[in-house]
Amino acid sequence: MVFNTSMTGYQEVLTDPSYAGQIVCMTYPLIGNYGVNSKDPESSRPWVEGFVVREASRMASSWRAEESLDGYLKRWNIVAIDHIDTRALVRHIRDKGAMRACLSTVDTNTESVIDKARRSPPMENRELASVVTTKQPYEVSAAGQERFHVICYDFGVKMNSLRELAQLGCRLTVVPASTSASEVFAMKPDGVFLSNGPGDPASMTKEVEEVKQVAQSGVPTFGICFGHQLLGRAFGGQTFKLVFGHRGGNQPVKDFSDGHVEITSHNHGFAVQADTLPPEIEVTHVNLNDRCVEGMRHRTLPIISVQYHPEAAPGPHDAEHHFKRFIELMERKQTGR
Repeated sequence: MVFNTSMTGYQEVLTDPSYAGQIVCMTYPLIGNYGVNSKDPESSRPWVEGFVVREASRMASSWRAEESLDGYLKRWNIVAIDHIDTRALVRHIRDKGAMRACLSTVDTNTESVIDKARRSPPMENRELASVVTTKQPYEVSAAGQERFHVICYDFGVKMNSLRELAQLGCRLTVVPASTSASEVFAMKPDGVFLSNGPGDPASMTKEVEEVKQVAQSGVPTFGICFGHQLLGRAFGGQTFKLVFGHRGGNQPVKDFSDGHVEITSHNHGFAVQADTLPPEIEVTHVNLNDRCVEGMRHRTLPIISVQYHPEAAPGPHDAEHHFKRFIELMERKQTGR
């Protein structure tokens, strides 16, 4: 059970693959008031295990609405509950940490439901990328003139990340999480994008080795969220589970390059441990709430990463410029600068 502090964007939250294996509680009290539509999903289906809100709107007041939230959840067989004291629930999670939970419309016996929650798998060492990743590679064309060919490792990629890169002239080949470095090299990419995704990065030993080979090859590489954590581990760093994680659109992040603060969109329960990173990795961004690592770069190789979501969806767009930083890495590689 985790909570999200976004005031809007519940459809994007529901369809974010990073929420696989989790029940999500929304802290904003009224959810569903603008319905759902076919334009806003971040993947082909909802991935949350359950949905908890204070009040679910019984009507959809938006010209974009194609379906009610209630109808959408029923169509996808996602169990949900409202009229819950979400403030009390969130305070409990903040005090005790994100925890295993059970939400049922079938079993109404208290002890039985508690037992089900206790027997459910913990998030530590849980591998979920294989559940949400694409089964076969597919292509996304550049919007306009093609400037670069980018391989996207799909650990649970959101559609808006692909749109952002396509808008900047990238043709993307989206590949399964299990793709080997040799397969990537055979496609001769201009850059590699490591996507967001669910689960514990410590469970991805094989994938970390492939990421390490890709990154050390000198191919410009950009990791976000789960991809950022995998890069941290690929270069010898460790990751750890946060008490209740960062999920929502209001996380303040400081950029050490000039001291400015970005208000950013997050969805992660694990983080890179700063004091385990080798000297060649520079911490570039830090969370002002708890000081955890929010961004890194390699001092000599063309590698950058951020823990948060520059594609937002939902959330503020302060961090959108990180996609352009990736473009600049590929431009320098092409021109030999």
